Amino acid sequence: MSQPWSPEQVISKKRAGMMIENQFPELKPVKVKVLGEGFDNSVFLVNDRYVFRFPRREISPILIQTENRLLPVLASLLPIPIPNPQFQGIPEDQYPWPFAGYQILSGKTPSKLTPEQRMDSVEPLAQFLRTLHDFPITEAENLKIPYDQLGRINIPKRKPMLETNIEKAKEKGLIDLNTVEQLELFLSTIKKSLEDETKTLVHGDLHIRNILVKEDGRVSAVIDWGDTHIGHPAIDLSIVYGFLPAEGREHFFKIYGDVQPEFKKIGRFKAIYTIVLLLLYADDQKDDELVNECRSTLRLALME
Repeated sequence: MSQPWSPEQVISKKRAGMMIENQFPELKPVKVKVLGEGFDNSVFLVNDRYVFRFPRREISPILIQTENRLLPVLASLLPIPIPNPQFQGIPEDQYPWPFAGYQILSGKTPSKLTPEQRMDSVEPLAQFLRTLHDFPITEAENLKIPYDQLGRINIPKRKPMLETNIEKAKEKGLIDLNTVEQLELFLSTIKKSLEDETKTLVHGDLHIRNILVKEDGRVSAVIDWGDTHIGHPAIDLSIVYGFLPAEGREHFFKIYGDVQPEFKKIGRFKAIYTIVLLLLYADDQKDDELVNECRSTLRLALME
């Protein structure tokens, strides 16, 4: 008798291939390669053409179902390619959760980009976020997109968490004392959460591992929409500080539309919060390339 599914298990390449063949026979014969294990999903490349994501923890199916409702609507609107789920799988046998597949998007995660290469993404990212944030809230609500339930820019909640993670990174030797001093100086200016009630559709987790770039460094896709929700646009403006060079930020806001200085400060806070968390994750995974990229990105975020 088969063993019952345990949330701690990670679906095997063989099992994923069998489920894909069972539910999508048009893809036979299925050839599967492991692309990676994220926080939420096991990811496979199928037939060198499609990416399939299988949830690996209980919250993940909800995120995939949200993506399956929203992304087909957004895909034709946004000026940068995003995943467009073509295959929406259902639970089967011992695997209890839905899964999804879409055509692979071109590009690679950013690494060792020059300031000039980053500048090439200023205009496309500004246009992308302007379009995304203009998406009608009522339509997002009709698609059952949730409001922010995690307090992503709740400063009383998130600032102590960031301070704890900075201390961990310092103890592990991942950041130097000069960077720690810069972080402490910046955090001393962050006193409270935004009182502004602006709400838009947001990606929710826009950072260097969720964008792809071409060989020339220009952004080519925005991926991993599991955290998409209705929230404050400052959540997404973190990418301005976590990817673009300091000299490109003014031009970004000329295209996107100027925002209050407080929005920008909270966007920088969100960028730093995410980078430090990603830095600790990279160290835990012994991913030296990502560790180095996080260090570079952290320096970038601290630049005025």
